[in-house]
Amino acid sequence: MTFCIFSKHQIFMYNLSPFQHLNPYSHQNLKTNMLPRSLSPPTSISLPTLDTQFFPPSFSSQKNSPFFQPFDELNKLRTLNSVKELHAQMIKTPKNENFTSMDDTMMRYYLEFGDFDSAIRVFFVGFTRNYILWNSFLEKFESFGGDPFEILVVFNELYSKGVEFDSKVFTFVLKICLALRVLCVGLEVHACLIKKGFHFDVHLKCALINFYEKCLSIDKANQVFHETSYKEDFLWNTIVMANLRSEKWKNALELFCSMQRVSAKANAGTIVKMLQACGKLRAFNEGKQIHGYALRFGLVSNTLVCNSIISMYSRNSRFELARAVFDLMEDCSRNLSSWNSIISSYAVDGCLSDSLDNVIKEMEYSGIKSDIITWNSVLLGYVRQGLFEKVLTSFRSLHSAGFKPDSCSVTSALQAVIELGLFKIGTEIHGYMMRTNLNYDVYVCTSLVDMYVKNHCLDKAHEVFRHAKNKNIYAWNSLISGYAFEGLFGDAEKLLNQMEEEGLKPDLVTWNGLISGYSMRGRVEEALTVINRIKSSGITPNVVSWTSLISGCSQNEKYIDALQIFSQMQEENVKPNATTICNLLCACAGPSLLKKGEEIHCLSMKLGFVDDIYVATSLIDMYCKAGKLKVAYNVFINVQKKTRPCWNCMMMGYAIHGHGEEVIILYDEMRERCIKPDAITFTALLSGCKNSGLVDEGWKYFDSMQEDYNIVPTIEHYCCMVDLLGKAGFLDEASDFIETMPIKPDASIWGALLASCRIHKNIKLAEIAARKLFKLEPNNSANYVLMMNLYSSLNRWDDVERLKRSMTELAIKSPPVWSWTQVNQSIHVFSTDGKPHPEEGKIYFELYGLISEIRKLGYVADLNCVCKNIDDNEKEKILMSHTEKLAMVYGMMKMKGGSPIRVVKNTRICCDCHTVAKYISSARNCEILLRDGGRFHHFKNGKCSCNDRW
Repeated sequence: MTFCIFSKHQIFMYNLSPFQHLNPYSHQNLKTNMLPRSLSPPTSISLPTLDTQFFPPSFSSQKNSPFFQPFDELNKLRTLNSVKELHAQMIKTPKNENFTSMDDTMMRYYLEFGDFDSAIRVFFVGFTRNYILWNSFLEKFESFGGDPFEILVVFNELYSKGVEFDSKVFTFVLKICLALRVLCVGLEVHACLIKKGFHFDVHLKCALINFYEKCLSIDKANQVFHETSYKEDFLWNTIVMANLRSEKWKNALELFCSMQRVSAKANAGTIVKMLQACGKLRAFNEGKQIHGYALRFGLVSNTLVCNSIISMYSRNSRFELARAVFDLMEDCSRNLSSWNSIISSYAVDGCLSDSLDNVIKEMEYSGIKSDIITWNSVLLGYVRQGLFEKVLTSFRSLHSAGFKPDSCSVTSALQAVIELGLFKIGTEIHGYMMRTNLNYDVYVCTSLVDMYVKNHCLDKAHEVFRHAKNKNIYAWNSLISGYAFEGLFGDAEKLLNQMEEEGLKPDLVTWNGLISGYSMRGRVEEALTVINRIKSSGITPNVVSWTSLISGCSQNEKYIDALQIFSQMQEENVKPNATTICNLLCACAGPSLLKKGEEIHCLSMKLGFVDDIYVATSLIDMYCKAGKLKVAYNVFINVQKKTRPCWNCMMMGYAIHGHGEEVIILYDEMRERCIKPDAITFTALLSGCKNSGLVDEGWKYFDSMQEDYNIVPTIEHYCCMVDLLGKAGFLDEASDFIETMPIKPDASIWGALLASCRIHKNIKLAEIAARKLFKLEPNNSANYVLMMNLYSSLNRWDDVERLKRSMTELAIKSPPVWSWTQVNQSIHVFSTDGKPHPEEGKIYFELYGLISEIRKLGYVADLNCVCKNIDDNEKEKILMSHTEKLAMVYGMMKMKGGSPIRVVKNTRICCDCHTVAKYISSARNCEILLRDGGRFHHFKNGKCSCNDRW
């Protein structure tokens, strides 16, 4: 038999074996135009182990060579010929029984003189006594520049000349085939082993398993194992490890279980890898059983095993068990990997910063010095805790300690930069990476792209992407999402096409990035088109796809579209997650869709999301904006671990309903629970004060922002103060406050002053504010309407006409005013620019009757609400057509059982409608909840919750 050897120089194919049917791969892609080393090799040669036949002629030509020296003087040899002559003499007259040392020394000398062929022959012929040196030989052979293919060439020649080799030689040859990935030779060796009966050797079986796993497939390796009748422990360990390396986790677990059933013993290396697999698979029960196995067989004294147990428990979120295993380890057995494992456990757990710092101090006290893995674990821990400032501080300390940041370190630092918005530091980190030639992997690339995208530097993001050496689909997705979020859909689609041209198929993350971009821009139709493109590509849109679409609709105030898309999502049998529920509640909160919001609440209870803090906060917001303040508070008090956004949401709910005192009570309770207020907290506080007329309290909390919490007031806080002072009648103080503001007043500031001037009829300040507003918002009709209301209340009709002419010249049109109420599951809209309601006649009939009824109670129409110079009767008719009146009356006609009448209006309620609502609530003993463009009005028993401050 002759083996088919692939070499860089030549191919040897002589005396082909008769069992080629066992080897269908043997002669594929062979070069046939190269001559063999020998055209007529002998058909049968019997070669004694120490025969000199296959050595160079000089081996046997010298009988009493003057170059022959004692074995201990070999270091004096200076030429290749002297080595050959000495070798020949040593073979013919062996005087030293230490053959292994002799072979090793001679191989080394041949390698040093570059005679690789002779070195290989010495190795093979003397293999029976020096096979334990095969690893060192291969390493040494390559270190001297030898081509490992030559080993197979020489083996082929010796075998073809009849040299008989034992199973250990074949084991070595298989390992060479594995190292060189030479499939055809390995297959022929396997066939030869079967023919010679060597296939029962356990070491050969293990070599075959490793060979097939790496060179063909794990299935072939498993076949070799299952066809073996007698399976020793070593063979079991080998096949389990092979499956683990091939990520055949299930097979590995099944084989490990079978191994226990036949009482085969796993070694420490197998246990370590099995524990790592259980960590990756989050297979806690299996990992716990392997831990028990390690205890039973005394393997827990092995540090590597203990470290793997700690890591396994950490990955399965059993951090207390991980710490218990660590504590049971003896101090002397804890190495750096042990400490890194437990530090990583604390990092994954997201424990308090103090706990993580204490573990690091324990490590230092034990005399163990940290390495880059330790630092990376600490950085990851701070990232998971949201302590992004500490991430950057530790990143600097890492560099100061003499460690070079790697990709893991840089990724954590960039995540902190992104969260903190410290774009300058991010560019400095990027510059450092370029200066130090730090090769950033795909995670660093993605983080850099993400950082530049979020800072609206798409050119730099694309440059990073273009120069990245290792970019996979995550990097592509990051940049495509960046273009989509910026609204550059042409560039995003171009990049998508480029991605496909380079052989990468878009995945669901790619498509979801496009959906999010289109949805955020309000382009619902294009987003739905992407959904269809996903389906046509053979991928099923998931909950993220649909939730992105719902979220985009909610953000763009397309609330009905959001709810309709959710219905379509349900038809597709896609189960919503907590984020979906939050976005749906937002869609219900925007237009105060109480009934639909209650349905979503029931759905969240059914799905088990009601305890989710984000869902709970969204429920509070929805119920507050739907006028169900008590229900919102019930949800709030049932939240076990209230976050700051949860407190802020409840406080803002009380604020928009005019319950300033309750806002202050919640604020005090929040501080008692050691929850630090933020800027949003003070916005809620000041809003509560302004809607309740609490001037002194407002000043107190405004001053407290910087003095007690170092929070710099924003334009929203200044606007609240102007509104508070103005509506309380302190218009001069409000004007002085604006003049002394450290930031430039915007339209919201002047708008708040103008609204207050209209209430108190201060025409002088009103005109100053109006002039500012006409410059800042030249196309906002609301500013013109406010001034016209003020002029008409003072009978300054020339000024009213002047403003009307200005609006006409500037082509400024007032948007349609609408109000709606919900009856059962139907929404009834009343608009100044729409079709009349089908029951308009009945509504007006009921309204006129109500007006006659409340006039007896003292109601007088406020004709100043009509900005037209017409007679009073015409003004009263116009007042009767206000949309909020029609909605209130229709609600009263249809509501049964004393249910509150709920009305939503897109603009501020007029004074006359406000007065009418108070009288109706008294005359008909009903509750009216009206949400206008600024706040809530709760009418009951002839009073409003706003106390006429709006």
